[in-house]
Amino acid sequence: MPKVDYETLLVDVDAGVATVTLNRPEARNALNARMGFELGHAFSTLDEDDDVRAIVVTGAGNTFCAGADLGSDTPFGGGGRANAGPIDGRPAMSEISPWKLSTPVLAAINGSAVGVGLTYALQWDVRIAAENAKLGLVFTRRGLIPEANSLWLLSRVAGTSRTLELLLTGRIFSGTEAAEMGLVSQALPADEVLPATLAIARDIAANTAPAAVAITKRLFYEFLESGDRYTARALERDMFQWSLQSADAKEGIASFLEKRPPRWSLSKNTDLPDAVRDPSSRTSTSD
Repeated sequence: MPKVDYETLLVDVDAGVATVTLNRPEARNALNARMGFELGHAFSTLDEDDDVRAIVVTGAGNTFCAGADLGSDTPFGGGGRANAGPIDGRPAMSEISPWKLSTPVLAAINGSAVGVGLTYALQWDVRIAAENAKLGLVFTRRGLIPEANSLWLLSRVAGTSRTLELLLTGRIFSGTEAAEMGLVSQALPADEVLPATLAIARDIAANTAPAAVAITKRLFYEFLESGDRYTARALERDMFQWSLQSADAKEGIASFLEKRPPRWSLSKNTDLPDAVRDPSSRTSTSD
């Protein structure tokens, strides 16, 4: 990824893991227009980079993201600069579908995450939160309805009753409670959140095949939406056969037998099968 000097983000890439830090600590990392465009640019360019195997997002200071900045230039205000617009023609974060990215995205929720600060993280793949983090889907308390796909997503994670309680009341809850509901996979002491999340990301980067991860991620989210179990099984079987015949499968088996690190050759972007890159190209198959 080319070096970009963002105004609201810090981006560091090391050993295949990109760490994206929301960097407006004076505003508790609240999302303004500029941050939205910079996040979109960072996500899209990192996803296109075959050397980036995982993206970890965290917040500067003791807060993950305090939601939308409701300052002077709304929506997503906070006195954002007049040049808050697309960077290199890239979409804003609100226009990206993270579940279609080839790169796993992990949220290290090191502190409070409310409103869009939580709904964005819920769209990503793995979430670890600080035990004492204050989380909330506070939209109804601001005269708004929940957004960022949360009305579709949340019940699939937490079930109907808990979802409606959280969405209708807009109440604040802790990272510990979020883990109990399945909204995050772990709740840890705040100073352990980023190291634990980076450990997962580094494991992905060091030990998994990029194309296999990309296919697994994309099909998982597709099947989450589909109610047709038999079509899903047929496609999964076809993609398993594709992967079984791939160079990476041969390398994965060889490296395991030879007790050495794998040397993957397939790209997470350009080497995916047509049925994954372009679902419209599929022929209908089911059992």
